[in-house]
Amino acid sequence: MKMQEKYKLYGFNNLTKALSFNIYDVCYAKTAREQRDYIAYIDEQYNSERLTKILTTLTDMIGAKILNIARQDYDPQGASVTILIAEGSMIPAGETQLAHLDKSHVTVHTYPEYHPETCLATFRVDIDVATCGEITPLSTLDYLIGSFDSDIITMDYRVRGFTRDVNGKKLFLDHPVTSIQDYIDPNTLRRYDTVDINVYEANLFHTKMMIKDIDLQNYLFNTDVYELPPRRRLEIMENLRREMIEIFSGRNVFE
Repeated sequence: MKMQEKYKLYGFNNLTKALSFNIYDVCYAKTAREQRDYIAYIDEQYNSERLTKILTTLTDMIGAKILNIARQDYDPQGASVTILIAEGSMIPAGETQLAHLDKSHVTVHTYPEYHPETCLATFRVDIDVATCGEITPLSTLDYLIGSFDSDIITMDYRVRGFTRDVNGKKLFLDHPVTSIQDYIDPNTLRRYDTVDINVYEANLFHTKMMIKDIDLQNYLFNTDVYELPPRRRLEIMENLRREMIEIFSGRNVFE
């Protein structure tokens, strides 16, 4: 979606924009050993080094400058990365380095876990992008969705505060937003069931997405679909769909 022409502002843009992006990837591992192997595999695939690369690319996409990177891998599993960013570059002034710190940051945290009874493992990724000024993180959504195996996605976007134009008029939103979906490629949206819950008076936008079609082979860890009898395949498919529906709904639907 194209951004409209920039507003003429009186001073710095004081709007704060926050995107919270949660991704869930569900997998079937038939034994406790395979569940542990899956978590070890996903933990290595999305270690702090790879997550840092994803976030630095995201930072480049929104036109921000990296000021600091902190990253950490955890035992037994999980990783975190935090990047402090600023709009515009640092400017040298004599022996002092000056920078306008926009109190902006990008963070990512991972949470692998598994169900004790259904042999399902879930990998959750939480990404938060907080920016101040003209930078908006909405243009990165397709990149983030494509960077992970995204079965269920929940997104919240909030614009807070106000800024002023050159005539002193308050601006509570400096770019058009009616739905987060407007910033996602239509080809991507066609693969998901989507729901919006928006509070326009509060500049609060929420979208959640769940994958439509399940190819069972893509959800089996170290197992070929043809090794499973038809009845077991149906049972796994039912458990997968139930798990996704409950995560998507945010409640225990099938208790």
